[in-house]
Amino acid sequence: MAGKRKTNPAGSTNNYRGDVLRVLGALKVATTDQIQRIGAPHLTFRHADKPSPSKRKQARTASHTAALSDMRGHGLSENGGSTETGDALRNLTSKGLLAASYELNRPVTEMGSTVRGAGSSGASHPMAVNETVIAMLRPKPNMARLTVDPPHVRAAAQAAVDSPDGIGTIASYWTEVPLPATGTWNAPGRGGAQADIVLTAPQDGVPLLFIEVDNCHETAEELADKLEKYARFFRRKVKDTDGTERPMWRTRWTVPTTSSGDAAHPPVLLVFNRIGERNPDRTIARLHELTRHLWQGERAEGFHDYDGKIPIIATSLKKLREHGPAGPAFLRFGRTHLQPLREAIGNPRREAARARAREAARVREEEYQARVRRAAQEQAAEREARRPVCTGCGAKFTDERWEAAQARDWGAPKDSHPHLCDGCKADAVVSPAADTQERRKPVRGVAGPDDFWPAPQRPVCTECGAAFSDERWKATARVGWGPSLAKRPSLCGDCDQRFESDVDLAWGVSHRQEERDQEQEPAVPEQKATGWLWRLRR
Repeated sequence: MAGKRKTNPAGSTNNYRGDVLRVLGALKVATTDQIQRIGAPHLTFRHADKPSPSKRKQARTASHTAALSDMRGHGLSENGGSTETGDALRNLTSKGLLAASYELNRPVTEMGSTVRGAGSSGASHPMAVNETVIAMLRPKPNMARLTVDPPHVRAAAQAAVDSPDGIGTIASYWTEVPLPATGTWNAPGRGGAQADIVLTAPQDGVPLLFIEVDNCHETAEELADKLEKYARFFRRKVKDTDGTERPMWRTRWTVPTTSSGDAAHPPVLLVFNRIGERNPDRTIARLHELTRHLWQGERAEGFHDYDGKIPIIATSLKKLREHGPAGPAFLRFGRTHLQPLREAIGNPRREAARARAREAARVREEEYQARVRRAAQEQAAEREARRPVCTGCGAKFTDERWEAAQARDWGAPKDSHPHLCDGCKADAVVSPAADTQERRKPVRGVAGPDDFWPAPQRPVCTECGAAFSDERWKATARVGWGPSLAKRPSLCGDCDQRFESDVDLAWGVSHRQEERDQEQEPAVPEQKATGWLWRLRR
């Protein structure tokens, strides 16, 4: 403990010093009260028994005051003047900004300057910027750190926890960010703007939001000129690391890809803090007309298209504190009613129209797929009806067997048993003799049905009805366009040999053929001859 006291004489802890680095790294300059309300909001509900507001404020900010004292001794922070109410302003040194870059996980080149001298004139604008961040952030107390506190303290803290949430964390906010219309990020040229606050909280539905805070000192013309600079910055394009030319702001901040692509501009929120002499209602009305060309969209079917336009939203710091980002406190230019922030920066009508278009496209696709399926089922049923059936066993052909049994082009080999399945074909090829005996013997001289022959093209003997052997089939085959070389190509080998042995050398006709001819010729009765020829014969 003695070593810690020597390093941090004020007795600060790492947690509170981390709060200081994160808050001052994001806001650049702040009071101890603002640091405490953002970094440790649970302390806001303690010390309620103190006799005066100043005593309560001193008690709840004591831990961060000690942290600032120790950090000032380490050269990380310094006093930067005071506000108009007398509160001390604190800011980081260059060494402190380097330490804060690690706490916020940001490049040190994006940490900005040390803003020395910001409190020389009361820092009314930085204080309004900080209050806007707190109203947007709405820090919630950690109930685990209030377990030993009185019930009324826990009840008040629980009410804050149950209130509508804010947007992002302190690391989601940048302040005093240059928007160069010329030059570079680190060395911006003339003609650019400087955003009071840049909010990136995609986890809360706000991927990118630029915020301008006005204490009602600026005129509508001055604000319109600033918005013109925003438009100029949004239109500026540079080459990205992949060589593609895209808007400059997209090279630093990442937003979800939409159907509009690079044509969509991020929204700008105007927060009016009424401490000046100008009426914000009149300023907004005048600004509405001066910037119409920047925000007015083009009418489409059921919605407005805002590609290439800047969504401009206005609110007051009072309404923002009262309702928070989730409440109806925001008026978008071109609309007539207050909305929550997420609805104000969006385009719900376009999203609804596109959702309807996507649903209609989905329905059309489903109907098309249903028609395709019905057509495929009908084709499959028709094809199944045409599927051949084996004449041997009655089973339907498989797809492979059906394809193999189909007729091919001229010159291609044909299947030997196109009416049999694979199993029956294998049996017919292995034992053709047995298969022939089992079949019905056809009528003599007449060809039997197709399933009588071992092969569909094998000839049958016109004498005995037996199928030709391979040798006899080959011997009787025709050569080219001429007739067969065999004398009797319609007879099998056995019948052809018997014909040769029984042939009559005188007439060249076999007894079998003669008997068959006599059987087929009808008997003609003998007629009685008359005339002179009959007399000669007698």
